[in-house]
Amino acid sequence: MTKIFVKEIHDRDPVSSIFLVKDKITAMAKNGKPYLTLRLMDKSGEIEGRVWDNADEVGATFHKDDFIAIRAKASVYLGKMQLIVAQIRRIPDAEVTLADFLPESTRPVAEMSAELDLLLGSITDPFLSRLMTLFREDEPFMALFRSAPAAKGMHHVYLGGLLEHSLAVAGLVDRIIPQYDTLNRDLLIAGALLHDVGKVREMSYIRAFDYTDEGKLLGHITIGVEMIHEKIIGIDGFPQELGLLLKHMILSHHGQYEYGSPKRPKTIEATVLNYLDDMDSKINGIQTHMKKELDNGSRWTAHHRLYDRYYFRDRRVGEEGASPAAVHAGPLPDVVTLSAPEPLSAPAPPAAPERREQRPAFQNNPFAALKDKN
Repeated sequence: MTKIFVKEIHDRDPVSSIFLVKDKITAMAKNGKPYLTLRLMDKSGEIEGRVWDNADEVGATFHKDDFIAIRAKASVYLGKMQLIVAQIRRIPDAEVTLADFLPESTRPVAEMSAELDLLLGSITDPFLSRLMTLFREDEPFMALFRSAPAAKGMHHVYLGGLLEHSLAVAGLVDRIIPQYDTLNRDLLIAGALLHDVGKVREMSYIRAFDYTDEGKLLGHITIGVEMIHEKIIGIDGFPQELGLLLKHMILSHHGQYEYGSPKRPKTIEATVLNYLDDMDSKINGIQTHMKKELDNGSRWTAHHRLYDRYYFRDRRVGEEGASPAAVHAGPLPDVVTLSAPEPLSAPAPPAAPERREQRPAFQNNPFAALKDKN
């Protein structure tokens, strides 16, 4: 069976392909009949599937995280593409290519690993350098850190996303360091690379991206602080205050209690990390949202549920030879010739006011205009 990717599906297309079942929900229609709502995915995206007939019998043949071959018809409903599924058959894992189903970072892992090593080599504080080296030399940890996504659905939702996001935040640190001469760069680089480190144990990403039991019970912030503490206690003479400052950055990087942050930022480095993490997360999430619908024929995206808004795309920007300035401004003349000024003269007398036609008074009552009509 030829693989048809989610991004290739258009309205009214017949679809016969294999997908990974990210979610499976049984619900009841208004007529009392059960139906299935499926969240189907591959590396190009996700799409909703509906099974209206024989939902109980069909649903018993497969489970969440299974691979299934489907025969369906594509249809746009309320502005979103969905599949009306007619047939489903479970597919053994040995018959699929896993690389077709989980999205990956566009940055090569080797390139990101080399960038990570450069950052670690630039840390001058001996204790923070030793701490980061312990993480770098932990091969089971590094295997997870290189492959984990950064989130389940908000940002960097692809294999390698955690490493890509961590490097991006560290890169932003180096861009603002020259602006503020009191910042502790070593502490900020360590915090940027370790702020989401608990996600290697919080998330499951062998199939669809989901949360582990440990992740649901503790969360990546608590797990991350535990992992850092386990490394710190193995370093002789590690300053207690330095450990407190680093742990505080991890505990407060979500910024506010309502965003799941156990503490609010109370140091300048923690404040910087909070803003840089938030900025990189949001920009990546918005860019990913925009890329999902490049061929929808509109300059506006679909509604972004998390940020509760639509996003505008100026498609002309980014074309070959075009720039934002060129898009909105016409060509400038080579030479601008100014005409000679008019000689000064006495002002002309004001013209008599023009008489305007008398108009009937405005009637606010619509029935008054119909008073004399039959």
